[in-house]
Amino acid sequence: MKAEFFHVLTGRVQPFRGTIETSAIGKQPVEGRIKVNRLGLEGDEQADLVNHGGAEKAVHHYPLEHYHYWRERLGPLELLSGAGAFGENISTIGMIEDAVCIGDRFRMGTTLLEVSQGRQPCWKLDHRFGMKGVTAAVVSNGLAGWYYRVLEPGTIEAGDVVELVDRTHPTWTVARVFGLIISGHGKTDQESLRALHGVKALAENWKRRVENMIFTP
Repeated sequence: MKAEFFHVLTGRVQPFRGTIETSAIGKQPVEGRIKVNRLGLEGDEQADLVNHGGAEKAVHHYPLEHYHYWRERLGPLELLSGAGAFGENISTIGMIEDAVCIGDRFRMGTTLLEVSQGRQPCWKLDHRFGMKGVTAAVVSNGLAGWYYRVLEPGTIEAGDVVELVDRTHPTWTVARVFGLIISGHGKTDQESLRALHGVKALAENWKRRVENMIFTP
């Protein structure tokens, strides 16, 4: 698997909802080589360090091809005229949730990234788009993107090749895992939940969610 191209985006913490909330969801494309360390891209910030950021959610990837769907659903919003509407750090064409798996390792520039979990949408998407229902739509359609942990720090730049170098869990696509944990399919598929709990590459916070969803006699 190789992506056709990608944009690199970063954002700073800004006022988001009046004076009570801040957010760095507003990402903008950056030019030149960007350093990537264990906690993410140089110059990128997160306001809510409990639910965003950290080693297992260091880099957020969102497919650019999803924007066509969102423009049809939400209308020709200026926010959807280019990458960054969903707070992503990496934007590509050629990689979607049905084709990317938990544990996949990608070489991007000199950086090695590993897929750790899907992105769990929250209320901030509704507020960012100025309408209700966006977050719920992501939960139902699974167009959420995913997160990486950084295995080898390095640098990336828009236009670098994105190359899959290792796949350890080919049956556990981001779409399947998102469906089980976030969309609620696991309520009727306990066998899959138990199998998913054994996937070593899955982020620890999603493993805990799986544990809470598994019925015990």
